[in-house]
Amino acid sequence: MPRPPECVYVLGRDDESDDGHTDGRDGDDETERDRRPPHTARIGAFLARDGSAGAPVGVDIDRPHAGVVFGKRGTGKSYTLGVLAEELAEADGVAPVVVDPMGVFGGLEAVGGRVVDPAVRPASIPPSTWPDLLGLDPASGPGSLVWRVVADALDGGGGDKIEDGRGDETQRGGSGRDDPSPSLAALREAVNAADAPAETRRAAANHLRLAASWDVFDADAPPVASLAADGDPAVLDLAGVPDAAAAAVVRGVARGLYDARIGGDLPRLPWLLVDEAHAFFDGVAEPALRTLLTRGRAPGVSLVCATQRPAALPSVAVSQSDLLVSHRLTATRDVERLAEAEATYLAGDLAARLPEGVGEALVVDDATETAHTVRIRERRTPHEGESPRASRLSDAK
Repeated sequence: MPRPPECVYVLGRDDESDDGHTDGRDGDDETERDRRPPHTARIGAFLARDGSAGAPVGVDIDRPHAGVVFGKRGTGKSYTLGVLAEELAEADGVAPVVVDPMGVFGGLEAVGGRVVDPAVRPASIPPSTWPDLLGLDPASGPGSLVWRVVADALDGGGGDKIEDGRGDETQRGGSGRDDPSPSLAALREAVNAADAPAETRRAAANHLRLAASWDVFDADAPPVASLAADGDPAVLDLAGVPDAAAAAVVRGVARGLYDARIGGDLPRLPWLLVDEAHAFFDGVAEPALRTLLTRGRAPGVSLVCATQRPAALPSVAVSQSDLLVSHRLTATRDVERLAEAEATYLAGDLAARLPEGVGEALVVDDATETAHTVRIRERRTPHEGESPRASRLSDAK
């Protein structure tokens, strides 16, 4: 007798009427993609106790979500993020934007993705943030001068972002999306012309020259919304970019996607996938990422943070996530951060349920209040995150 069809289990979707069916076997991948429920990203299959693969598992991408992907190095964290990016690339109405600090997501070009040299407008960084970005004390002469010069430049062009007192950003004086942005050269000229001691002006100008050397600020950079305009993956290649510059890019992109959806300038629902996310929650990018975690779903912006150091993420990253994927963890502090996701509907020790194998993950689905062990499917595009091995170099001779 033919095998009866099995439902695709869709994580993040609690409306069973949305579910479709598949035959529950790996089989023909094209056929399975054709038969899956609409706007479902197939990430793998249930992992049975005997190690075999069970029914297919997908993630809802019809609605916006916040998620985290945990895992110690080498267990499949970045690989899983790449699988999700592949699925988003094939869906209508969504667009993946990948923050790639290690330069390992270039393989997404195989599904129409493009690797982008990161560039944001100086106006995307609020005046109050510039001293911290440049390593200046905001209360010092050079720090306060930079703050004042940037604020004056933005007030002249409209659209300054300020803090709302909760660590989130709001807009002042306009949308800030298409307003002219001062160049770093123009900011240096304003510093040199300011009524301030020569030593203060010299220090402020030197720090702005440092920012120019990062090569990530461009007054004529395209609007951030253009990264998600066509639905193909956009990979922000931050490999080799200084930490402060990378954080500035992430802040500008995260806030830019949010503003574009609020302003109606982006018809697609963007998914910002951030690898090594812990590096961006301890700096100038943190307020914008926090905004996406706490308020991004209302305008339709999803955020997925992947990290091998869960303990370095703020608690809000876990508490606001409705999807949690965890590969193997061993460090006590990281396991404790994972334990913060435990809820009354989860019986037993969640950390004790973590799988051991590479590519296997425990998935906590808040929408259906369940946890499952899943084997992540194989990538369809090249994965560039694997560590080199001397033995393979020897075999190639």
